[in-house]
Amino acid sequence: MTEIEQAQQLSKTRRLATGLLFAMAALFVLSRLFQPRYPFLSFVSAFAEAAMVGALADWFAVTALFRSPLNLPIPHTAIIPRNKDRIGDSLSNFLEHNFITQEIIREELRPMDFAGAAASWLSKPENSQAVSRQIVRSVPSLLKLIEDDDVRHFMQSRLASALERTEIAPLLAELLSSLVARGHHRALFHHLIGMASAAMENNKPYIRWKIHESSPRWMPKAVDEKVYERLLEAIQSTLDEMRDDDSEWQTRFQRVADDFIAKLRTSPEYEKKIDAVLGDVLGHPLVRDYAVQVWHDIKAKLVADAASPESALAAKLEQAVGAFGTELLGDQKVQKKLNQWIRIFATETIVGRRQDIADLVARVIRKWDAETMSRKLELHVGRDLQYIRINGTIVGGLVGLILHAVTLLLWQSGA
Repeated sequence: MTEIEQAQQLSKTRRLATGLLFAMAALFVLSRLFQPRYPFLSFVSAFAEAAMVGALADWFAVTALFRSPLNLPIPHTAIIPRNKDRIGDSLSNFLEHNFITQEIIREELRPMDFAGAAASWLSKPENSQAVSRQIVRSVPSLLKLIEDDDVRHFMQSRLASALERTEIAPLLAELLSSLVARGHHRALFHHLIGMASAAMENNKPYIRWKIHESSPRWMPKAVDEKVYERLLEAIQSTLDEMRDDDSEWQTRFQRVADDFIAKLRTSPEYEKKIDAVLGDVLGHPLVRDYAVQVWHDIKAKLVADAASPESALAAKLEQAVGAFGTELLGDQKVQKKLNQWIRIFATETIVGRRQDIADLVARVIRKWDAETMSRKLELHVGRDLQYIRINGTIVGGLVGLILHAVTLLLWQSGA
């Protein structure tokens, strides 16, 4: 509801309460004028008189909250304007300790299905398309923030500096150790043997030609052919032997790998060699220029794709977002975990910042002038306070009527 609507409702209710006061005043005057002729009007007069008293008392009380009644300097009036800052501090403290608490926030967030709502929304094609298109449209703006000079500067200084502070050899040792532990080194060994066997098979004519070329001219061709066949058989037999998991070749390869990993972990010399190689590679102008050129090509392709109505990136992203929403929608277990994580995160964040949130209330109220403070509060609660005036008028009249009746009864019993 806007402030204009609140002001209209407040004015309407205030006119009703004030009109009721004037009506009681008119009723009081009329009943007193005709009471000598119609004695029963004493009850009406008593009701109207007490109603006026109640209405005036409540009018004074309600008005005193926001301003001095009739602009008279009466003590303890204009309570809100005179105590604006204190009220702001009290509201801030009340909000902090009675609303922004672990128990309340957690309980309020408990029934909310954040993950389910997000999954249901993302699973709809029009929504996943809207999300993907919005992300893709933001790509050119993000890329414009990163100039080519920034990339070049990063390659020249930041990356090199980061590598200088990082010990590469131990990291490489851990990586190789993990690969060896999973047996990937054996797969590499077999792959190398396979490459050697394929190379020999594909180059048999060349090997035969080299043997014939290197043999003396007086050597018979049959002898060269025999040497060629024996050589191939020996090589193939060796390769087959190397493929055996229990062969001495694989044991040696295992020892070489373990020794290399141990030296990477402990040898400063290996660290220096690796640093020198990386420094030479990354510091070389060709590498830096190539990296910048690659970045420039990637950026150009991304910008062109983002501008295209048939964006491949948007299509892939739309498919991924939709699939994610659909998968999440069907996985209650993951939804439960996500909801729990979101609730914990939101609760900790809100409660951790509750003093800042509460202080915001106090700061805003301090910035308001007294008139603004009174007007805003009156717009929000003034309509209900006007009903207090109406109720005071009616209740006051009923109390006056009862007292008048009791007085008559006591008078008659005494007579």
